[in-house]
Amino acid sequence: MERPLKRWIEFLVLLLILSANHNLLFIPRALADGVTSLEAKLLRDEVREMFYHAFDGYMEHAFPLDELRPLSCEGEDTLGGYALTLIDALDTLALLGDRERFTSSVEWIGKNLRFDINKTVSVFETTIRVLGGLLSAHLIASDYATGMRIPSYDNQLLDLAEDLAWRILPAFDTPTGIPFGSVNLLHGVDEHESKITSTAGGGTLTLEFGLLSRLTNNPIFEQVTKNAVRGLWARRSRLNLVGAHINVFTGEWTQKDAGIGTSIDSFYEYLLKAYMLFGDEEYLFIFQEAYAAVMQYLYNDPWYVEVNMDSAAIVWPLFNSLQAFWPGLQVLAGDIDPAIQTHAAFFSVWRRYGFTPEGFNLATLSVQHGQKSYPLRPELIESTYWLYKATRDPRYLNAGRDMVASLQYGARCPCGYCHITDVESHKKEDHMESFFLAETVKYLWLLFDLASGPDNLVENGPYKYIFTTEGHLLPATPQISIVGEHCSYFGAYCKSSDIERESLKSDISMNPQETNSSTFYGGQVHTGYPLGSTSFESSATSGLMKGICPGLTHGQKYGISYLDSIDTAQEDNSTHQRQNPESVSE
Repeated sequence: MERPLKRWIEFLVLLLILSANHNLLFIPRALADGVTSLEAKLLRDEVREMFYHAFDGYMEHAFPLDELRPLSCEGEDTLGGYALTLIDALDTLALLGDRERFTSSVEWIGKNLRFDINKTVSVFETTIRVLGGLLSAHLIASDYATGMRIPSYDNQLLDLAEDLAWRILPAFDTPTGIPFGSVNLLHGVDEHESKITSTAGGGTLTLEFGLLSRLTNNPIFEQVTKNAVRGLWARRSRLNLVGAHINVFTGEWTQKDAGIGTSIDSFYEYLLKAYMLFGDEEYLFIFQEAYAAVMQYLYNDPWYVEVNMDSAAIVWPLFNSLQAFWPGLQVLAGDIDPAIQTHAAFFSVWRRYGFTPEGFNLATLSVQHGQKSYPLRPELIESTYWLYKATRDPRYLNAGRDMVASLQYGARCPCGYCHITDVESHKKEDHMESFFLAETVKYLWLLFDLASGPDNLVENGPYKYIFTTEGHLLPATPQISIVGEHCSYFGAYCKSSDIERESLKSDISMNPQETNSSTFYGGQVHTGYPLGSTSFESSATSGLMKGICPGLTHGQKYGISYLDSIDTAQEDNSTHQRQNPESVSE
């Protein structure tokens, strides 16, 4: 037996040598150590099964309550009592190509959901989960180009989104323009409502509200959220850092810890993404200033710490799990090298415990006391997806495979996936956040689908998509992304001299040097907003979309076709009387 075996080994070696030069031997292509293209497809399918294990568990045992209790197989209302998990999961169903369940879910929501309820809800959570979920699903269900158009759909989700936004709007009625943290959907803001809100809570509303303005041709939603961002940024420190919590009436910081994690994280995210989606350079300028300050004062290669916003003195050497979104944001900003280093550091914590704890002390290199849980957060998975998309480095597929294994063996429960209360003992808690279906499994599925040869709405669809902080898909269509358009876009021409819009300004008394085109600190002038953008003193509607020109055809709105500008102007002149004339240079 030894001689035939020896000849067989020699034969295989010869084939390997020949195949190196002549491609004679077909060996599965390795995407990562042990991860072949076939295994990537299997992992993609496994993640799909993970989604349906949790989604079916919710629909069978919890719906129409907000969220699932996956250990006891029961439901609970956690936000407003309006089928939160179903709304949050809508665009994931569409992404997976599940036309039947996407259609039935949209139809049920359109017929049964109402917001005229006596519930006090979080402005932040309701905006990113519910408003964002409704708008994303609306844009998918109403557009043939997505492949998921619902024939019977008649803007029911958009109508619900607008109704919800009007009910949230009273929260913005503050002297600073920064909204209260909570609002009652029936009665507005309670007279005893706390005046303290987080920076993320006040500054992570621009995508959803801005999109709603562009879809309804009503600028007020975008105005109030942009004013909130301006209100926060106007109160930054001399180091261009913002704190964690602020009084929405006085504008005084009640917690001056500056970081990229808890209470601040998505403020930075939405600055960049608002520019990417809407093209408004004011957001880009603020992001560039804020990002430079973060990298100068918070970055301790490869980690990030929390510092005092005024002095930059370190106050908290902690890796907070919410920081894990940052490498993904850096990919979008084009700063890849530090993203790679930081992701590697963050993932080392995951490898050590099987999950990322809410807090990891960088001084003791141990789990922070009282912050041992892992509530199925998606941030590290999100950054893994973006880094693989940018680099195609197989290490990120390895990371994704480890994450799938951790979730399957450590968090899977009878009816879904459980919170981990202690990453050291892997003790489970009977709760599953809606974002597990909106984000966690979505980013995992996208990662492995990308490695398998993508076939999905994001990678192969008709538009470029911006992900909200809740993972909802917002398409960068011309209808959405043109800022203060001249109305000559794709041949449309609008006259609107008779249109007057009221400016909605916050009642902030500010130094123009700190909010307009330059900032003066210590004798140094820091350049301000780019040419073509607007200052705070200009109309609050400037830099906003005033609605699409009526002369745009469907093909023009979605960037499919072009018409001669003269013909379009003559043909549609009479219909353009209600278009606002304000514009910014493109």
